[in-house]
Amino acid sequence: MRDVVVTGLGFVTCIGGDKAVVADNLAHLRHGIRLYPPFSAPECPVRVAGVVENFDLDHPDPEDWKLPADMPPLKLEQLRSLAPHCAYAIYSTAKAVADAGLAPEALSNPRTGMYTASCGSTTNLFHYMERMKKFGPRRCPPQGIVSSIAGTLNFNLVSYFKILGSSTGFVSACASSGHALGHAFDEIALGRQDCMIVVGAEDCNADTILPFAGLRALSTSSDPDTASRPFDVKRDGFVGTGGAVTMVVEAAETARARGARIYAKIAGWGQGSDGYHTMMPHPDGAGLARAMKNALEASGKRPDEIDYLNAHATSTQAGDIAELRAIKTVFGNQSKLAVSSTKALTGHALSLSSVMESAFTALGLSKGWAPGSAHITELDPEADGVNVIRETARGDFRNFMSNSSGFGGANVSIVFERA
Repeated sequence: MRDVVVTGLGFVTCIGGDKAVVADNLAHLRHGIRLYPPFSAPECPVRVAGVVENFDLDHPDPEDWKLPADMPPLKLEQLRSLAPHCAYAIYSTAKAVADAGLAPEALSNPRTGMYTASCGSTTNLFHYMERMKKFGPRRCPPQGIVSSIAGTLNFNLVSYFKILGSSTGFVSACASSGHALGHAFDEIALGRQDCMIVVGAEDCNADTILPFAGLRALSTSSDPDTASRPFDVKRDGFVGTGGAVTMVVEAAETARARGARIYAKIAGWGQGSDGYHTMMPHPDGAGLARAMKNALEASGKRPDEIDYLNAHATSTQAGDIAELRAIKTVFGNQSKLAVSSTKALTGHALSLSSVMESAFTALGLSKGWAPGSAHITELDPEADGVNVIRETARGDFRNFMSNSSGFGGANVSIVFERA
């Protein structure tokens, strides 16, 4: 089993698209949640979202999109096959590849693969289905299918970046990109690949976010400063967001041989299922507790060796409580483990969330700090015995963990070790 390390990070998030800006906002607990104009209708129960800036992708024709000045070049044929989140992901992946210092021949190489995660594009799927029903299938563009269905992220990125190694897309709801990262780790550790590009992305619009209001899962707050407040007793649901995050992970010997900067080592990962309900977590977080135990065993770490846990905590009543119980099951009542949820700053990014928070975790570990859990005014009593930190903590940290959970009770935990 080979050591696996993180060498590149790329971001398109509501707290920034530049790595330095993202790190600064995380460390100083500055959120990216805003009043969202598409939610302004009186009949809409939701008011806020984690808004991605510098991209204007609301038009159904990609030729009318407004993209950042430093967007990688796109041919017209490539542009027409994109969903909005694919545009985010091309940007974040180009940034991550540059950050890792990967040469073109190392990127487009049979020993380099790509794993992705997204739910597809509800916006594009609805648009092209409506067009087909109104005008007939021959009036739909050839790229309609590949720009809308769940595999669109994988189709577009693997072809755009000319990936020759392993590639696939993962769909396990909000644990999707955690599964992508975990299986990418396995590919490298087992010697099948030397490098893996892991990408999570979601559209950032009403069509992706608002359906969750039907589950009564979204916050109805109109105050961006307090709408997302994991672990707070008055939390009332999650705040939706989108964007893209890319992580470059490599075999340690390959990274060191080319003199790459290393953010962190991925020490191991684990997963576990609730086997309980399609939408609700197990009340005691049983599957998540198993995932954390499996991650500790795989990484060779004791519970008391983990310094910080980036919790999945989305700011929902049931989800936060289940995770707090799972944490106490695995770690007991001890004050050493610092716990926070960065979703207080970003909102919940669905299948993107796991790789986004893993990137935050690796970035914080490399800098020697763990971000605090913002917007808590009254801590949930279920957090008794859990060290939920409300300010960014700094110290001689060695090991961090990141959790993710999805529909159907899918749970992933990943352990990062200081390089």
